[in-house]
Amino acid sequence: MNFKNVLKYVISLAIAGGLLWFTFQQSHLDAADLWHKISTADFRWILLSAVLTLVAHWSRAERWRTLLEPVVPQRPTSLDATVSVLTGYLANMALPRAGEVARCGTLYRLSGVPVNVSFGTVVAERLFDVIMLLILLGATFVLEFNRLSQFFMDFLGGKLPKGSSGSSILILAIAVVLGLGMLAWFLFNRYREALGQHPIYQKVRGFLGGLMEGLLSVRKLRRPGVFLAHTVLIWTMYYLMSYTLFFAMPATADLGPLAGLTILVVGSLGMAAPTPGGIGSFHLLVGQVALLYGLTSQDGQVLATFIHGVSTLMVIILGIISLLIVLLRRNKTTTIPDVLDDPRAIKLEP
Repeated sequence: MNFKNVLKYVISLAIAGGLLWFTFQQSHLDAADLWHKISTADFRWILLSAVLTLVAHWSRAERWRTLLEPVVPQRPTSLDATVSVLTGYLANMALPRAGEVARCGTLYRLSGVPVNVSFGTVVAERLFDVIMLLILLGATFVLEFNRLSQFFMDFLGGKLPKGSSGSSILILAIAVVLGLGMLAWFLFNRYREALGQHPIYQKVRGFLGGLMEGLLSVRKLRRPGVFLAHTVLIWTMYYLMSYTLFFAMPATADLGPLAGLTILVVGSLGMAAPTPGGIGSFHLLVGQVALLYGLTSQDGQVLATFIHGVSTLMVIILGIISLLIVLLRRNKTTTIPDVLDDPRAIKLEP
């Protein structure tokens, strides 16, 4: 791991630790109280949530195989795809955003699928996940408008500088982006011929070509209905994974389905933050939004920690099992290649 990656990890870990400390300080919850409440949970609901988690990961792997179908000569097996997905989740626990690369690298080791092509399909499926999250966010706002509007106003209030408005900041951001884009385009056109002869440019161009092929796989889907069905199944499992855990503790057993939907959406936003495994950001957002449903600050934080803890434990267990499977497989390449240096990771083999 080079210095840049170490720095990224240290910064993300510091953010996670700071957010986690802040949330526990705000809720006045100590470790003894937290453990006492979690230890009284009904573990039958935890077991059910674990099964639903496994179904969600399998469904994600199957959806990925559907995307890969039109762009690779031979689809990877369901086991290879599932192992790769779980390995990627485990990598995300160590370093945010590293999971996608680890997932594609593992699939290359197991099935020989070029990394840049599979990475393009991962980007494509992430786009669909963002669309699903936006749909759920919109539905949640419609169904729980009063609660959520008050939550975001309280949570984000006072964050902007005095005298500034959202529209002025948006206009400034657009102007900066357009200016940088025009400058980059001017420099590229001026030095295009010289860049074209450089080996690094050629490697990057080859990589981007494969990436684009993966992205365009959405247009080439042979079974779009299967892809959409797995997308719905994934998010249904995500919802049930956390909702079933409500019933494991007396303080949260009476929360309704809409509370589950709200926590799914807000928790997903927390998991997208640049912290290892969403630590800290998930606890902060879910703990705060739980207050809207009548929970105390302590019970809200217990719920957030409980849901995140069960999910994290499943990722660690399934990820370690997947790593062992990868290490025991000897029928493919023995090392995960560098995406830009290994030609097999850049070109589709006939």
